[in-house]
Amino acid sequence: MNHLLLVFSLFLAPAFADKESQKTNHNFSSTSHKRLKRDWIWNRMHIKEEINASLPHHVGKITSSVSNKNAKYIIEGEYANTIFKVEETSGDVYAFERLDREKKAEYELTALIIDRRNNQSLEPPSKFIIKVYDINDNAPVFVQRVFNGSVPEMSPVGTSVTRVTAVDADDPTVQGHATVIYQVIKGDEYFTVDDSGVISTTRADLDRESQSKYEIIVQAKDVPGYSGDSSTATVIITLTDINDNFPVFKHPSFHFKVPENISVGGEVGRVKVEDIDEPQHRNTKFSFVKGDYRDTFEIVANPFTNEGIIRPKKPLDFEKVAEYRFDIEATDPTVDLRYFKSGGPRSISTVTIEVIDVDEPPVFTKLPYQFKVRENDPENRAVGSVWAHDPDAAKRKIRFTRRRASPNGDYIRISDTGIIQLPKPLDREFSSSYNITVAAQEILEDGRLSDRESHAQVHVIVTDENDNAPELVYPEEARVCENAAPGKVIIRISATDKDEISPRGFFKYSLATEDSNFSLVENYDNTANITVKYGQFNRELAKFHYLPVIISDNGDPELSSTNTLVISVCKCNEKGDFTFCEERAKQVGVSIQALVAIFICIFTIIVFFAVITLLILLRKRHKKDLSGLGRNVAEIHEQLVTYDEEGGGEMDTTSYDVSVLNSVRKNGIKPEAVPSPYAQVPKPPGNITSGAGEMEMMIEVKKDEADNDRDLLPYDTLHIYGYEGAESIAESLSSLESGSSDSDIDYDFLNDWGPRFKMLAELYGSESNEDFMY
Repeated sequence: MNHLLLVFSLFLAPAFADKESQKTNHNFSSTSHKRLKRDWIWNRMHIKEEINASLPHHVGKITSSVSNKNAKYIIEGEYANTIFKVEETSGDVYAFERLDREKKAEYELTALIIDRRNNQSLEPPSKFIIKVYDINDNAPVFVQRVFNGSVPEMSPVGTSVTRVTAVDADDPTVQGHATVIYQVIKGDEYFTVDDSGVISTTRADLDRESQSKYEIIVQAKDVPGYSGDSSTATVIITLTDINDNFPVFKHPSFHFKVPENISVGGEVGRVKVEDIDEPQHRNTKFSFVKGDYRDTFEIVANPFTNEGIIRPKKPLDFEKVAEYRFDIEATDPTVDLRYFKSGGPRSISTVTIEVIDVDEPPVFTKLPYQFKVRENDPENRAVGSVWAHDPDAAKRKIRFTRRRASPNGDYIRISDTGIIQLPKPLDREFSSSYNITVAAQEILEDGRLSDRESHAQVHVIVTDENDNAPELVYPEEARVCENAAPGKVIIRISATDKDEISPRGFFKYSLATEDSNFSLVENYDNTANITVKYGQFNRELAKFHYLPVIISDNGDPELSSTNTLVISVCKCNEKGDFTFCEERAKQVGVSIQALVAIFICIFTIIVFFAVITLLILLRKRHKKDLSGLGRNVAEIHEQLVTYDEEGGGEMDTTSYDVSVLNSVRKNGIKPEAVPSPYAQVPKPPGNITSGAGEMEMMIEVKKDEADNDRDLLPYDTLHIYGYEGAESIAESLSSLESGSSDSDIDYDFLNDWGPRFKMLAELYGSESNEDFMY
């Protein structure tokens, strides 16, 4: 068979000529006397891929009808003279490489025949094709190494899961070369695969709760008898969940403790169930089986945590029920009974809830409280009471307190025992209802009030009584033409009343006097018309008319008021249109609030000026007190005692005896207290010789002033004495040049004169080597 195919590939293909050759052959067939045109007698060659024989491999033979011993065959084109070569004289074509059809299935070349002597073409070039025949040398290959699929659990046999695909690179036109056969080689007890690659189930009891994933291996291979090559791929199959399991309680009983003041809807506890289905298929329903408490509690399922949350539907009361016990059942009404597993659809557990007693605030008997009182009722009238009790076992007494009020003010009071009182009459026109918030607190054993309190709203409705007279409403300015005809309607008036007006209530209008050029006509719709009575007004006599109007209601008692309607008399044209009206001087009024503000401002200004005046007077008085001290600025820093005497010079030793300074220290004589404002020391008389007692007394007085006068500023006082006396043995007493004096007088006694003479003692002390900073 192979030999026949080779012969066919080399010689069986007929030769085709171009259009001109076809015409020539046609002419030759019609007449044998015409010459035949030479032409190529082939155009296609074939060769198998992957030939095992040694190279080169013979492909075919190019042949021409040219009969010339110098003819030479050559080929051109892609892969010419590389993969394919031609024998010059015979035209045999050879392949010098093993060919792979999966890389290239056809090669297109061009054949030429030339004269080897001059390289001239003996025939026109001709294209030909070398086709590579396929052999089954490729195994099927999967398009991906891992496939994924899913299928619901408990699906019937034959349910499609996914499809796998493998491809064969061989020629699909050759029978058996590209055909793929699939086979499950691992996991075939659960799944199978058909010739198209579709994987399906082989069992109907695949349970996700037992095994949720399967990993199978599928093989792809050629048709049996052609090749043994094959490839494999992994398929991961996931079982999706269906609702095929009932919930089951994890414990046969549950016990919870909860305070009695838990809020409605709060969490009491959680009962745990186990549902092995996925959350989207957990539709657990809890129901009460034993114990009639479904009106007290509810159980809400949480599918993500597999729990039932117990919540109170109404307040709990330890004093009424201290413990709740009931049985609950967990079930799932959406379970598909076709896949129901054995074990029973019911799961029952016992729940015990222990209520813990807490100190609760007082409880009001009814909420809210509403009372009605008449307007202007007498003071201190009790309108009602509120009541609250201690819900705990202690049953303590309750004290009531007002917390808030609307409107704000002391309009309603409440006693400690809950009595609602009115401290003053209520005005409905101010507010038709008065509201307060009442707090109730327990009185503890030690008399203190409990921190816990409850609140109640108290509403006092004020019913109306007729205590306000109706008033005129001024919609617009009333005007009338001076030549108005009798019966002309000037204005329609209406009234308002601060009191409540019943649906059948009405106002009555009348004029206070009939002695006017106006009349009043009732409209019986709570309005009235003011009309002209006689006509012809005289503007020269009166430009404005003040008409008193009496308005009364039909209340009990009936009240009325007199209101003044101002009517302007105007000039009008022939049509009755107003052309000129006098402008009435408008009354400028000031409200009470404005007057209060003005008085406050005036009072503030008066107080301000009074304070300023008082400060000025106090300042003047203070300056006067300072001036009475007899001090000036110079005396504060350096007190000078001036003696109005020049002395007799150095030789004057009779007027002043310096030994007094030493005698004071030695004898310790204390002078008598004498009045001593700083003043000039009077000059001793004529020729009287100064004695030691006079100088001693003066010095003691000055020292005593310096030590005891608390009005002086805290400065050391330096007394400078300009009087030296005649022929003084102490020379000058001035501080000037005293530091360089050769005097042998000891001034240490100055240390005994107190803090006022500290600086002087340091200047004249015995430590002459110490430097002082001034």
